[in-house]
Amino acid sequence: MKYKFILVAALFSQFFGCDQHPFTDYRPLDRLGMWSSNVEELKKLNTSDTEVIQLTKMKQAGISDDTCVTAIADAHQHQHPFSGADAAVNLMKAGYSDSIIVEMTKVDQLDNLSGDAVMLRLVGLSDSAVDTILHKRMKGQRTLASAEIGRLKNTGLTEAQIMERINRGMTDAEADKEAAYREATRNHANTGFTRVRGRRH
Repeated sequence: MKYKFILVAALFSQFFGCDQHPFTDYRPLDRLGMWSSNVEELKKLNTSDTEVIQLTKMKQAGISDDTCVTAIADAHQHQHPFSGADAAVNLMKAGYSDSIIVEMTKVDQLDNLSGDAVMLRLVGLSDSAVDTILHKRMKGQRTLASAEIGRLKNTGLTEAQIMERINRGMTDAEADKEAAYREATRNHANTGFTRVRGRRH
């Protein structure tokens, strides 16, 4: 009798425990055209209803089925539910591909890096420069904040000059100091008073 009770308790825990989602509704994803094989993968990953809502946002933005599944798998690998749909959608709108989303979820940095990644696009750097900066950030290496990069660019530094500073490890504080100096120099250029001498009557 005691053995049966333990068995029933174990089954109850398995199917109705806090971390189990046996009755998740996957129909929203099905309606958006997600392949049944990908839905089966999500079931194996014990995807929750909240996560399905997240994936629905991503599917509506044109993010692939494989990326959706990977996002859930990576989040669970890092022991938390997936909640980065808005970050992923913003990256897509900024012109990034699915591959960069996957790279960020692999290192659990999607929410942390997406905002700066979008800013890098707005700054107007080339694809190669953006790629270099983002990969440095994903590896935990020092780079300048996107706002500082934009500020330096606005003072007239070329992309090559900015990348040289990033590669040698310039800090945000150093960038702020240089930008302030360059801005002050620019603002005071051509402001010297020149006396106009005319013929004295």
